[in-house]
Amino acid sequence: MRSRQRVFAAAMRLLLRCLRLGRRRRCTLVRQAEQLWHYGHLCLRSLLYNSFTNGDVVLDSLFEPIYWLVDHVTRWFGVVFVALVIGLTSSVVAIVYICLLPLILQTYTPAWICWHLAYGHWNLIMIVFHYYMAITTSPGHPPQAKDDLTGVSICRKCIAPKPARTHHCSICNRCVLKMDHHCPWLNNCVGHYNHRYFFSFCLFMTMGCIYCSISGWEMFRDAYAAIERMKLLEKERLQVAANQTYYQTPPPTFSFRQRAFHKSVVYVWVLCSSVALALGALTLWHAALITRGETSIERHINKKERQRLQKKGKLFRNPYSYGSWDNWKVFLGVDVPRHWLTRVLLPSPHLPHGTGLSWDLPPCVAKHRTPLLSI
Repeated sequence: MRSRQRVFAAAMRLLLRCLRLGRRRRCTLVRQAEQLWHYGHLCLRSLLYNSFTNGDVVLDSLFEPIYWLVDHVTRWFGVVFVALVIGLTSSVVAIVYICLLPLILQTYTPAWICWHLAYGHWNLIMIVFHYYMAITTSPGHPPQAKDDLTGVSICRKCIAPKPARTHHCSICNRCVLKMDHHCPWLNNCVGHYNHRYFFSFCLFMTMGCIYCSISGWEMFRDAYAAIERMKLLEKERLQVAANQTYYQTPPPTFSFRQRAFHKSVVYVWVLCSSVALALGALTLWHAALITRGETSIERHINKKERQRLQKKGKLFRNPYSYGSWDNWKVFLGVDVPRHWLTRVLLPSPHLPHGTGLSWDLPPCVAKHRTPLLSI
């Protein structure tokens, strides 16, 4: 009897020990899981923590895949956009020479003929020259060696010196001096050395499109009316052909040359008018930026800085603005009065003021007001 009690007591003690060991193991596993959870949460917060994080940073992070896709599509389709510009411009020039110029020579007075020939060819030369220079001229890049520059920041993307007004282009994957934007129609960045070529191309292309739209308005109306008559006569001819008898004669039809001429006139007018509206708005926008002495990127930076200082009761002044008139003289490189003819109204490959690494007072600016704040 006693032996049975001893065996039963030993079994109970063993069972209690097993239960206690299981509880300890479960508690240990729960503690380890909690520790791993807290450790992972702490690591995640430490990796994502940033005192400058706000709603804009979160939105930029969420849209980063879209930015990456747009950058790569723009990079690969830049050549296609350049070919499209060249093709459309060449088609308009060919139609003008083949279809419109003979009509002008036959119907216009000698004075108007001289005006169209002089202005049209001057405008075409300015468009071709500035577009070629805009796509072939490098916008300018800062040197990679840090010893060459002092007192500049470092680009966090290419780990290279970043002078004032320099920004990193995600499409070219390089820093650009006085960067305005990356233009897919040029397949090139618009920066310090080709900003003038870009704006001049936009300006003269807009002027050329307005010139074609105004001078070709009457031709467009006549051509459009002729096309409508062609459609009506074609419809009547099909109806007569369906019910034709030996005593009926089908209405006359337009020749292929007449059809091509009228459709070409309509094509030129619609294309030039559309480009004049779209490119004209872009040209006015950049003209306003040049008047204020800032680029497209600096416009957003200056706006935020102006709002920030306004809350503190302070005034922001752009350190790179010398006044509306002087800003245009600096941008166009006009040092003396004759430069308005030789550098603005005629093709000129002159370089802009400065190197883009430092921004000293240009010689064409007579007086410079000390800025209150620089960016």
